[in-house]
Amino acid sequence: MKIAVVGATGLVGGVMLQVLEERGFANCEIVPAASPKSVGKEIDFAGRKLKVVSVDDSIAMKPDYAVFSAGASASKEYAPLFAEAGTTVIDNSSAWRKVPEIPLVVPEINFDAIKPSDRIIANPNCSTIQMVLAVSQLHKAYKIKRLVISTYQSVTGTGIKAIRQLEAEEQGLEADKAYPYPIHRNLFPHGGDFQPDGYTTEE
Repeated sequence: MKIAVVGATGLVGGVMLQVLEERGFANCEIVPAASPKSVGKEIDFAGRKLKVVSVDDSIAMKPDYAVFSAGASASKEYAPLFAEAGTTVIDNSSAWRKVPEIPLVVPEINFDAIKPSDRIIANPNCSTIQMVLAVSQLHKAYKIKRLVISTYQSVTGTGIKAIRQLEAEEQGLEADKAYPYPIHRNLFPHGGDFQPDGYTTEE
């Protein structure tokens, strides 16, 4: 089996590689793919060194699966290209979550929503996955009518750049900004991309 990990040099991509190794995929052919600035870098996987390739090159390698954690923009651009090449894409971004014809799946709950013809599969937000694993059983038993949810999420979901911004702010230093507002000792509503007028739009 050949598996591409798109966004392999990012924070979440690194965890995906770790999980693949832990879950018995250590002997599979793993194709780490990332942005042009990371091409040629080496990463460790299951005791061997893997060289990072471009996303275009990883598509040409026709992997069986492509696991995406490179943000919604990259998913919108590249997931259809993988799908056209016959690869099944499992996307971790918000790109496909509201597209009716693309299954939104938590395997323990609705794996049967995936059809053999599906080439792009979306998954919910991380906090949603944890919640519905518990709530789904309650719903089966009692038929829940309404949920009111508030989540408070860390900057790690945005990636390494956001963590570096937070660390720099803690030390009173300047850093490249993942967010246009201070993170340290701050809490702000954020869903999607910040716009110049301060409002946000969901990706």
